Amino acid sequence: MRGQQTPSLWRWLRHVPTVLGLLVAATVLWHLYAWGIRDAVWAPNAEACRALAHEGACWGVIAEKGWPMLMGHPADTGLSGLPLTLVLFGGSLLASWPLGLALALARHSGPVWLKAPAIAFIELIRGVPLVTLLFVAAFILPLVLPEAWQVSLAWRAGVALTLFSAVYLAEVLRGGLQTVPAEQSEAAAILGLSWPGIQRRIVLPQAVRAVLPALTGHAIGLLKDSSLVMVIGLHELTGGLSLSLGGDPVWRPYYFEAYLFVGLVYALMCWGLSFLGRWLERHWLAAPQ
Repeated sequence: MRGQQTPSLWRWLRHVPTVLGLLVAATVLWHLYAWGIRDAVWAPNAEACRALAHEGACWGVIAEKGWPMLMGHPADTGLSGLPLTLVLFGGSLLASWPLGLALALARHSGPVWLKAPAIAFIELIRGVPLVTLLFVAAFILPLVLPEAWQVSLAWRAGVALTLFSAVYLAEVLRGGLQTVPAEQSEAAAILGLSWPGIQRRIVLPQAVRAVLPALTGHAIGLLKDSSLVMVIGLHELTGGLSLSLGGDPVWRPYYFEAYLFVGLVYALMCWGLSFLGRWLERHWLAAPQ
């Protein structure tokens, strides 16, 4: 009898961690609901938010400061906020494709006099943190460039993002190039197709198809990396938040809610890129090879 009760008791004891985990999760979710919904202030009422004493969320800061956070500070000249984030991301991603593709082809199948510089460039840029590249673009380039070549800080940051994106993109594309059998290029060359034609018609379509998920991940990473330009004084989306709340003592205590809002904006943009990547995978990968 005792031998039969012991396995039964052991089976019950095995469920104890699961039950405790569910209780902890339920408690956390209840407190999040109470803080974020039940006791929250939704109207832009600073007095009501102060009365909460941080016992509930003050979503009124989003209603009051959401537009300046998204579009940038009115005193800023040029682009700022979300528009600057999108321009830096889109511009650097598009500009990095030709350079990344050239580096990938040079490293994969180029002659030694092209392959060696490509490898050196990729490893050099890849071994330097993006923040370092941004600081070089912001503070070193103006010292070494002639006066006639001076460009704005946003342009210099875009160049740093482009170089950073290009070397990682080159490695992603090189992985795709390695999936294409060399026999296909040899057969095309025998049939009289030129090297550019072989790459454009045979190799690159297959290589890009093979690494579509990795390309989507690269784009998402670059979008999030663009927020680092804040450290050199550019007020993109994250910088727009700091600028909007930093000079307003009324709404300054509610940084947490504002950062949640900015995080949601980034999450929606990343979800959009992920959705686009999945759409391309379904339609392009399903197309005849």
